[in-house]
Amino acid sequence: MSAIFITATGTDVGKTFLAASLIRHFRQIGRAVHAIKPVVSGFDPAQIEASDPGVLLSALGLPVTMEEVERISPWRFRAPLSPDTAAAREGRRIDVDQVIACCKSAVAQHRGILLIEGIGGIMVPLDARRTVLDVLTALRLPLILVTGSYLGTISHTLTAIDALLRRDMDLLATIVSETPGSTVPLEDVVSSIANFAEPVIGLPRGRPGTAPNLDDLFSSQRALDMMNLG
Repeated sequence: MSAIFITATGTDVGKTFLAASLIRHFRQIGRAVHAIKPVVSGFDPAQIEASDPGVLLSALGLPVTMEEVERISPWRFRAPLSPDTAAAREGRRIDVDQVIACCKSAVAQHRGILLIEGIGGIMVPLDARRTVLDVLTALRLPLILVTGSYLGTISHTLTAIDALLRRDMDLLATIVSETPGSTVPLEDVVSSIANFAEPVIGLPRGRPGTAPNLDDLFSSQRALDMMNLG
């Protein structure tokens, strides 16, 4: 496969963490990889290294500069809000057709594996009519769905999976990224979701601020093989 879209059940569940780990893994095994995150909210130009585009650029081994950020994330908004609201705060709007075209152009231009990281969850609105799910439907790319291990995530995750399957999307895997401080054990969340979907893979987060490579996180090659990414 040449491109994978990484989406989620909501915000702050680990999409960028997973994308950066995948990038490092592919680079370590000598595979060509690139990544984009077309739409970003909560972006502070004064702290680009800590931003989602900055994390992706660092994993790619590229300079973390505004020029590079502009290249992989053309739509950037300061307010940490849903993209439609964040854009409106700046007197702007997101042209969803242009976002779709940007993704298609990236797929056509980059050799090897292209990771496209979405914004927020699959139903986050991009404008008054369309959501991230509409972008996914237009692109028809294989997907990885990322969710957390917090209390309530099982319902959120199964709802997202149902929405994706109703659109006949190609869901490679559901990744349960461990929520720091969650009262629910990661393995219990994985086990419950796995009753309704497969494959479901638990992603331990480790110590705060650490981001070990994908093989360390998944403990074995089995997880990659389950997603046909080995």
